[in-house]
Amino acid sequence: MAIQDSETEELIERAGHGDRLARQELLMRHQARLRQMIAVRMDSRLGARLDPSDVVQEVFADACQKLSDYLQKRPLPFYPWLRQLAWERLVKLHQRHIQAQRRSTSREQHDLALPDESAMALANRLLASGSSPSRQAMREELRRRVQTALGQLAQRDREVLVMRYLEQLSTREIAAVLEITEGAVKTRHLRALERLRKLLSDDSADG
Repeated sequence: MAIQDSETEELIERAGHGDRLARQELLMRHQARLRQMIAVRMDSRLGARLDPSDVVQEVFADACQKLSDYLQKRPLPFYPWLRQLAWERLVKLHQRHIQAQRRSTSREQHDLALPDESAMALANRLLASGSSPSRQAMREELRRRVQTALGQLAQRDREVLVMRYLEQLSTREIAAVLEITEGAVKTRHLRALERLRKLLSDDSADG
């Protein structure tokens, strides 16, 4: 859940005036959300080597170095800015530990594939938000179909669902991350759900 903007704004104001405790609190109050984001995005092969909490500490180190510049320019709301640092850190870690033996491409440098565990978690969240089959076997089958359908969505639509249901970003935060309007976020969200329903319907018809 998004932390109240007024509380964050107050800390930013104090931090901008040199309050060191405010700077520390500004980071620490977002620690749980940042850890969740990293856990959602971290490749299982990377997770076998690093704990999300370790990555959070690396992100905080980056943030401490760049915080003064952020406080002057305020290019993004605070959490989307912090999340961007985490994304960049994860990409670097993925390249170092997973892609070390492969030639990286432009896509590999800027994108992170959604881990299977996170795709399953998203399928579970989407199933939990609606009616669910009473029998376990039916629910397992439906979860498999949802996970498969998620893989067929356009990346930009799937990202909205991931940020909304797994990272629990607000519409405003998603808009800041994707650099689009809040209205566009809502449109993409509805479009993704409709596309998902259609894929499931088509899959059921084919079956």
